[in-house]
Amino acid sequence: MFTVKKEVNYANEHDCLVLGIFDKPNKFEGILSGLDNEFNGQLTELVKNGDLSAKKKAVSKVHTFGKIGSKRLYIVGLGRENELTFEVLREALGKTFKAVKKDKIQDVSVLLPSFINEDVALLDAAHAVSEALTLAMYTFEGYKQKSNEPEKTVEHVTVYGDSLDEEEIKAALTVGYIYGKGTNSARTLVNLPGNMLTATDMANYALELAAKYSFEAEILEKEDMLRLGMGALLAVNQGSVEPPKMIVLKYQGKEEWTDVIGLVGKGITFDTGGYSIKPKDGIVGMKSDMGGAAAVLGAMEIIGELKPEQNVVAVIPSTDNMISGNALKPDDVITSMSGKTIEVLNTDAEGRLALADAVTYAKHHGANYIVDVATLTGGVIVALGNETTGALTNNEVLWEQVLEASYEAGEPIWRLPLFEKDKQRIRSSKIADLNNSPGREGHAIMGGGFVGEFAEGTPWVHLDIAGTATTRKDHDLGPSGATGAMVRTLALLVERFESN
Repeated sequence: MFTVKKEVNYANEHDCLVLGIFDKPNKFEGILSGLDNEFNGQLTELVKNGDLSAKKKAVSKVHTFGKIGSKRLYIVGLGRENELTFEVLREALGKTFKAVKKDKIQDVSVLLPSFINEDVALLDAAHAVSEALTLAMYTFEGYKQKSNEPEKTVEHVTVYGDSLDEEEIKAALTVGYIYGKGTNSARTLVNLPGNMLTATDMANYALELAAKYSFEAEILEKEDMLRLGMGALLAVNQGSVEPPKMIVLKYQGKEEWTDVIGLVGKGITFDTGGYSIKPKDGIVGMKSDMGGAAAVLGAMEIIGELKPEQNVVAVIPSTDNMISGNALKPDDVITSMSGKTIEVLNTDAEGRLALADAVTYAKHHGANYIVDVATLTGGVIVALGNETTGALTNNEVLWEQVLEASYEAGEPIWRLPLFEKDKQRIRSSKIADLNNSPGREGHAIMGGGFVGEFAEGTPWVHLDIAGTATTRKDHDLGPSGATGAMVRTLALLVERFESN
């Protein structure tokens, strides 16, 4: 898909040329001065007259009228040069590539040196180009009857790189594409309806990843869970006709199975709320309650492609949460794999039950660090809105690494407090070790803190993506629907991880 050329030749024929301009006083400098010369200075005049905007994320389209080989210019406003960041660049390029997609352009060229400053190097810009392109081009085809006319989309991208080795630039483009593709895979999983993605379907998908990337795989069936005493996950599954699955993928990037990072993703393929049933408006969209599992599987795809020198175990507890004569009831007491007993006061607080056994099983597989990801609580949306993922932790060093990865991924997270008094509320049951729903106050903290009871002394970070796993509106890096939240954060965490 990508071709890299060191020397810029404006005579080369393309459907379009994408370039960036900074907000400077009417100047086309450096590599852009040569392009302006091809137009006899008319690009400068367009800027002076206000017909081209250099404001941050502005996108202008100019027909070239045969003056160069490319038929159109897509000019990306980058704002002030000293304010350009990797995240701003990625979003600006995403917006641009969405415009390219709308215009049904198939052959794109990119003037890479026009997108750099002191903070964004040429290789960073290359990564941003391919990641933004991959994310912005994403669509979920769905199940509508298709037209016989094939959809036109970008088929080839030529990147003009200038000063660096072509292979280095191509490597950066490849990494950006891999990150985008892993995120898109997670988006598709979340967008699938519940009848198209059961726990069995998710297990089969994981096995396909294992076969492709030589992961070690283990799928626990209901009989295995009974033998191992996974009473928390089994309780959630009681009302369903679909069998539960505990999905495990192991990637070994070191000689010894040490310093193992455990990625645990909530895989509830549809959530009715059980007998604590959701209202009719709240139940729509609950196919996305496996967003944590999708994030983990998307991250594992990236890990499989890039093969970092780390050890990773991914654990996904998967079932739906349904209602029947056998279903879990409020006031029931269940026993988790860890041996801890749980008084169930809310069957709609089922994700934390499934995660309880998954965290215990991740530790069973040698996880020395645990990051769990889940569409866990509506409370996190009340607290932080739909743009920010909520977090809890018991370990400052691990938390700092997760936070740094999230900054680089452009996926903001915010840490919530977890004090001893919060833990006492979770342990407040009079008849069991834990209470799965201590009340509405601090709901997101209670949900995540419950999971932390099973991490115990293992360094642990909890990520609640209930607000960020999906979006109702189109955005610079994709359409409405699933976002693929936390895929890139998890992959970056693994790639850059430093053990305590």
